[in-house]
Amino acid sequence: MRILSINESLHIPVSELTLVFSRSSGPGGQNINKTSTRVELSFDVINSNSISELQRERIADRFRHRLHKTGVLTVVSDRYRTQGRNRLDSERKLIELLQEALKPPPPKRRKTKPGRNARKRRLDSKKRQAEKKISRRRPRI
Repeated sequence: MRILSINESLHIPVSELTLVFSRSSGPGGQNINKTSTRVELSFDVINSNSISELQRERIADRFRHRLHKTGVLTVVSDRYRTQGRNRLDSERKLIELLQEALKPPPPKRRKTKPGRNARKRRLDSKKRQAEKKISRRRPRI
C-alpha cells in the first residue's frame, strides 16, 4: 500500500484519497477530446483516521475557504498531457498544502516603542520636508 509522507508525524495512506478523472482543458491537442487526463484528488480531512485532532483543527482552520461543507479538501491538476503525471502533480500539490497548513503559527509580535534615534530621524525628516515646502512658496512683498 502506498503512503503519502507529509512530514515526520503525518503519513496518509493512498486508500484515504479519492481520485476522479475527467477531460482536461489543458495541453494535448486532439488527444484531450478522447482521454480523461484531468485529475481531481479529494482528501476527507474530517473523517480521516491518519491525522490527529490538532492536525485536523489546523488544516480545517487554514483551509476553511477551500474545504467542502463535508470537510473534503480537493486538489485539481490538468497541467500535463498524461493522467499519470497529473496524478503525481495533484499528490504533490496536496502534500505542499498540508505541509503549509501544519506549520506552527508564528510567535506573536512583541510590541515595542521606537528608539530615541528613530524618533529623532523622523522629526528631522519632517523638518526638512516642511522647509522644502516653505522654500517653494511665493515670496512675500
